[in-house]
Amino acid sequence: MSELSEMTCTACRGDEPTLTDTEVAELRPRVPEWHVVQREGIKRLERVFRFRNFAQALAFTNRVGEQAEEEGHHPALLTEWGKVTVTWWTHKIGGLHRNDFIMAAKTDELSEGRT
Repeated sequence: MSELSEMTCTACRGDEPTLTDTEVAELRPRVPEWHVVQREGIKRLERVFRFRNFAQALAFTNRVGEQAEEEGHHPALLTEWGKVTVTWWTHKIGGLHRNDFIMAAKTDELSEGRT
């Protein structure tokens, strides 16, 4: 279990700054399968998870959704046949927050069946 996955998301205020490039570089190795992407000028964490069929992909999507509800932090989820794309960013601040890395680590554990 990673250190990040043991943490809990903190409430994020709209006046908080996004993570700096240095902070992102420090956290990125803790979630090595995730990629920092930029869409519409907003940095996000994204990973594609692969499955044998749609039913497995949908079940994973539901597990991620349940975890998101528990933590009060919600991703963009694209469920397709055999894969789910999960994208984390903090809408309120328009970029990456420590919470996004925490949730990426928790999502990794869901995919490994550890939670």
